[in-house]
Amino acid sequence: MNPPEQSKAALLPDIANEARPGVAGRLDWVGMNQVEIPVRVQLGNSDEAAAQARATVFVNLIDPAARGIHMSRLYLLLEQTLAENALSPCALRRVLHEFLESHRELSDRALIRLDFDLLVRRPALVSEHHGWRRYPVSLIAELNGGEFRGREFRMEMAVQVLYSSTCPCSAALARQLIQQQFDTDFAAVRQPPKEAVRAWLGGEQGVSATPHSQRSAADVRVRLTPSFEAFPLLELIDRLEVALQTAVQAAVKREDEQAFARLNGANLMFCEDAARRIRKVLDGDERIVDFWARCRHFESLHPHNAVAIVTKGLSNGFAPIDGTPAGWHD
Repeated sequence: MNPPEQSKAALLPDIANEARPGVAGRLDWVGMNQVEIPVRVQLGNSDEAAAQARATVFVNLIDPAARGIHMSRLYLLLEQTLAENALSPCALRRVLHEFLESHRELSDRALIRLDFDLLVRRPALVSEHHGWRRYPVSLIAELNGGEFRGREFRMEMAVQVLYSSTCPCSAALARQLIQQQFDTDFAAVRQPPKEAVRAWLGGEQGVSATPHSQRSAADVRVRLTPSFEAFPLLELIDRLEVALQTAVQAAVKREDEQAFARLNGANLMFCEDAARRIRKVLDGDERIVDFWARCRHFESLHPHNAVAIVTKGLSNGFAPIDGTPAGWHD
């Protein structure tokens, strides 16, 4: 701001500084959400991905006599930091520090949350085609503590992975019906020839019943150890998809669809099975201090969903009331 602009700004009323609240008191969080801002995401290597994010930025208000905070300062610091830096733990810690420095005597806690879609180009299962997959992501960082007692930095990361789940119970029931149909069709043949059996299996009578399967979603939220490295977003997504084995596909030719059917048949899963697979992935990562994960199978048999939730449970930060951790939704 040049001198004329400074003098002009000095003439404008500043109610947040000049007025006192009608009812005094401290506030846990004050700020803005759904702030639109572009971001650059580090993918754990030299690659970066661009995304359009929605930001939530907060500081607390510890001065009970203060009317309010300086929201424009939060916005300008957010815009400046993310324009100059790709998303990383270091960048988020820096902007939180700037939030607190810009609110000395007013705040000693700051929080930022960024929600965006990570677009990743994925190869098909068998064919040489590629397609784009969208992964909803949330990055949450919090800086706590006054200047003289040190500041604690906490980071969280949330992703959603879509996959297919075929019901093991339904598969067993379908197999039984196919066996019964086989017994009926070949009742008069003591030893049916291989060619006849093969033809029967390749016809509609060989699939007289099919197990039900459905699109499913794994919502995973983790608390990370403090680090200056890139957020392990793509690495975590890849490990979850490998564990589940049936991630939904983008580009699909007939050979890819056949390979997907094979994967579903080899990975029959209740929601409990999927949740245990995910817990194994998260338990094996030393960077993850705590986690909350929910598997939802959007049933094709029922009008309701089957749900399983697993947690590491080392803190109260993920304690759910209705199955969803605090802060998962705005």
